[in-house]
Order: sequence, then C-alpha cells, then structure tokens
Amino acid sequence: MKLSAVDISIIVAYLVAVASIGLVLKNRAKKDKEAYLLGGNTLPWYALGLSNASGMFDISGTMWMVMLAFVYGLKSIWIPWLWPSFNQVFLMVFLGIWLRRSNVTTGAEWMLTRFGRGKDTHKSHTIVVFFALLSCLGFLAYGFIGLGKFVEIFVPWSVVQPYVPFEVAPEYVAHFYGLIFTLFAMFYAVLGGMASIVWADVLQYFIMTVGAVVIGYIAIENVSGGTFKVPEGWTTPFFGATLDMDWTGIIDEVNVKIQEDGFSLFGLFFSLMLFKGVLASLAGPTPNYDMQKVLSTRTPQDAAKMSGFVSLVLIPTRYLMIIGFTVLALLNYEQLNLDAGSVIDYERILPAAIVNFAPTGILGLILAGLLSAFIGTFAGTLNAAQAYIVNDIYLKYVNPRASNARVTNINYLTGVTVVMLSIVLGFFAKDVNSLLQWIVSGLYGGYIAANVLKWYWWRFNSNGFFWGMLSGIVPALAFPFFFDGLDLYYFPLLLLLSSAGSIAGTLLSPPTDMETLKSFYRTVRPWGFWGPVDKLVKEEEPTFVENTHFWRDAFNVVIGVVAQMCLTLLPIYLVIQMHTELLITLVLFAICALVLKKTWWDTLPQEGRKQPPRNPNEEKPPKEDVFVVAGKGY
Repeated sequence: MKLSAVDISIIVAYLVAVASIGLVLKNRAKKDKEAYLLGGNTLPWYALGLSNASGMFDISGTMWMVMLAFVYGLKSIWIPWLWPSFNQVFLMVFLGIWLRRSNVTTGAEWMLTRFGRGKDTHKSHTIVVFFALLSCLGFLAYGFIGLGKFVEIFVPWSVVQPYVPFEVAPEYVAHFYGLIFTLFAMFYAVLGGMASIVWADVLQYFIMTVGAVVIGYIAIENVSGGTFKVPEGWTTPFFGATLDMDWTGIIDEVNVKIQEDGFSLFGLFFSLMLFKGVLASLAGPTPNYDMQKVLSTRTPQDAAKMSGFVSLVLIPTRYLMIIGFTVLALLNYEQLNLDAGSVIDYERILPAAIVNFAPTGILGLILAGLLSAFIGTFAGTLNAAQAYIVNDIYLKYVNPRASNARVTNINYLTGVTVVMLSIVLGFFAKDVNSLLQWIVSGLYGGYIAANVLKWYWWRFNSNGFFWGMLSGIVPALAFPFFFDGLDLYYFPLLLLLSSAGSIAGTLLSPPTDMETLKSFYRTVRPWGFWGPVDKLVKEEEPTFVENTHFWRDAFNVVIGVVAQMCLTLLPIYLVIQMHTELLITLVLFAICALVLKKTWWDTLPQEGRKQPPRNPNEEKPPKEDVFVVAGKGY
C-alpha cells in the first residue's frame, strides 16, 4: 500500500512540530544542568506521566505484543511481566517517592547519597555508569536499525530513489531511513533537553490515542460482522500448569512458535516470572529514561502520581491498538502474507495489519505515532546517556567547576557523539545486535540482588554493591553458552550467585560511614532493616518518626497490580465483545480505584522540592512509615 498525500502530510507535520519544540525550548534548557537534564524539576507530573507512557509505546515492543496476542490470546497479558510491567506500581506506591527524595540527577549520583564518597564508593559509582552507558548504547543502536526496517515496509526505496541524488545499496536502505529519523530525534533532544523530550512525547501520546481509538473501532465493527477462529482457551486469561493451546486445524504453524518460545510449562514460567518480577521491582528502576523521568518531577508526591498515571494512560490505549490489530489479523489472516522463506514471521503481523486495515489519514496518524514513539524513546535514552556522561564523568572527574555555558556545550557535544556512535553500531547491527542483547541481558540479570539490598539493609555497603553486580553480571553473560531455553529458567541460580557476592562483599569490608547512613535514612525514609541507624537518628532527633507503612505499601502494591491487569483486560473484552467479562472487570477496577484513593492517594506525603531542616517550634508533621527491625545488626 502506497502512502497517500494526506498520510505523508501528517508525518511531515509531526516532524516539523517536533523540531519546533526543540527550537522553542532551547534557551530554557541552557539555564543550568538541572534545566537541561531534568527540565529544572518544573515539569507537571501529568506531562511527565504522558511522556513516560509515550516512550513505552515503542515500535518493537508493540510488534512483539501484537504477536503475543495473536498466538496466546488473553494469556498474553501475563507475558510482559517478564520486564516486569508492574514495576510502575511499586514506583507509584513507594519507590518513586524514595527515589525523588534523594534530590539527585542520575542513578549513579544516587550511589553517593547511599554509600558516601569513600574509596570503595568509586567502584559502585563506576559500575553503575558502565551499566547505564552500555545499556543506552545498546538500545539506541537496536532502535536505529529497527526503525529503518519498519519504515522500509511502508516507504519502498523505489519510491524515494528518484528524489535522492545518490545511490543506496539495498542492504543499507533501512540504515538510511534510520539515519534520517535519528537526526530528527537528536535535533530536538540535544537542543531542548528533557523539557523538549517531554512535550514532544505529550504530542505523540495524543496522536497514538487517536490512532488506537480508530483501529479499535474498526476491529469492533469487523467482529460484529464475522467471527475469528481461535483455539480453546484463547479467550481466557486463566491457565493451569501447562498452556494446552492447540492451533491444529486453524493455523498449524503457530504450534511450532509456541514450542520455540518455551512457554508451554506456563505454570512454572509464570511462577518464575512473578518471583523475578517482584525482586526486580523492589530493586527500583534501572538507570535509563524511566529513572530520569522520576528524578525530573517537582516533588516526591508528584513522582508517585506520575508513576501511577503512566499505567492509567498507557495500558488501555496501547492494548486497544494491540487487540484491534490482532483481531483484524485473525479475521483476515490469508491477506497478510507473513511468510518469510519457509517460516512465518510473526513480528510482521503489526506492519502487515497496518498496511491492510488502516484507512487513509489514520495510516498517517499511526505511522507518525509509531515513528514518534521511536523518536521519543530514542530521545529519552539519549538524554539519560548525556546525564551520566556530563554529570557522573565530566563534572565529577574532569571539570567540577564548569560554568553553565560550558555544561551546555558539553551536553551538545556528548549528545552528538553518543548519537554518532549509536549510528555506527547500528550499521553493524546484524553482527552487533546479538552481542549487545547478550551483554544487556547479562547486565540486567546481575542487577537485581545488589539493587534490592541497597534500599532495605543498612549494613549493605559499596563494596557489597560492586561485588554483587559483578558476581551477577559475569555468570549471566556466560550462562547462555551452557544452558538452553529461556534465561528466566536459570534466574534462581543467578540470583543465588549475585546474592552471595553482595553479602560476602559487604561483610568482608567495613560498614558505610554512619553519618552518610543517617543522612540517607533521614532524607529518603525507607522501610526495611534499618534498626541500628534508626536508633542513632532518634537519639539525635527525638521527634523523628520512622516509616512504619510496610504493610500498607504491600497491600497497595497488590491492589495496584490487580487494577493494572483490569486496565489491560478492559479494551480486550471491549473489542472482542465479551460483555459480561467487560462489566465484571470494570466493577473490579472501580473497587480497586476506590480502595487506592483511600489507602494511597490520600496518604501521599506533602513535601516540597527540597527538605530543609525542621524548625523545632513548627507543628509536628504527619507520621511517615518505615518497617524497622529494631536492634538488628545485620
């Protein structure tokens, strides 16, 4: 299907709008480091929430989720827990508040607030910077080539070639398209910093919402006029020990896909996924654009609201589009031409469905939205990479007294350099992609144990963090050579090794300086095993009240996850017209919302941007909570 003049005009208008946002916000971003990297902590929480949601509405993830919905039906709603998708609930309930209270610019700088500035802290700080930069480069290079391949489906090179004064080899057409859109992302992200990224993402979100509503409507109309054949169990989210989904006689080849994915033992898969997901969520966000959005909020209260808002605005809209395209693909499977040689390429379901079912104008909106999703994710990741280079390398080791003008110039330089490096990596994507994915998955595998302990155990120190990360990363990188199947299945062994490294590294070295621990505990106010620190803080400040809301937070997390899954199911039941299930899910969501209004929203801390020393003559603030194990040395 060839793009119409209307579709092309919509895409061009979007690109012009994005470039204009960067130009308009250029001077505002030059004010200082915080203005560039965090929007000066002045951006409203709902704009940051829309931006974060928009950045998660990426092309490759959406293609993957359409494929999952096509193959696994409603059981596919659990598979994103691999990420885990419910980490936003943990951020909403308590971790976003704790992270924002630290008043830092990056995750690496956070290490200094937790472990101080001793000799050992240098190692933990360095490994976080290394983790963040390698992850950013991997995602930037992957997105560069992925976007190019996506665009190539809709804009064949034969259409563009007459207007280009040079030749491009067929194997580099995707790279050429990737380069064009990457330069747009670089332009507004480098010029306007976090503020331009956020407002461009807000624009993208509304574009995607219009596209999702139209596709959902078209799918509902088509379902009303026909039926789609799916195996038994496809229309229920519930499952047993095994998947028991048989496509024989419908689309036989799908059975091969299920075997290759390794999800047949669904009960075991789900249990391990939940176990890993809870630990990963307790560890807090990885040092990427998601963490930067939390740190960019005005207050801890706004950080919590922003994280909750992400699920509310992202999930129904995204799943309306996902299930819409899935249903259209099932109704018109023979038209999609998914064959790639002798096998079916299930990741082509989304672009094939867009080509076949999106009407003129809506096609342009959807493509503009998906392109902007790439650009937004790319720009957010680029901003995170800049933050770590400028804040945690240049200002820490090279020029700590740099002027605002100098910092602005370094931001520009690092932004361009990171983009150029990611483009170079993207040109070697066929060889580099598997290597980068291997490294990044290894880094994430080693991330969990050390990053859980840093929040909840007072004795955990910088040395334990370094050895915990290292003892998790190295085995995770090596395990794929020795084990077949999903990485998830050897996660318990990986967790055991990284936990052992964390605990041994901690106990074989002195504790963190007590003044650092007291400052962190007073400021962040976590619950957990902080008894000795709590005792010393109360001796110096008898009016200090610890955080005792562990059980309330745990309850809110459970209710929040149930509400999140209701948001996932609502658009699915709406499109496939399961009206009884839709009504039950709607009622359950309303109950969860009412409970969270009382137990979460009404209890959010009322704190300003900074936390000045308390005046003893002022009224005592409301009680905060923290689960303290008093008297525990370890």
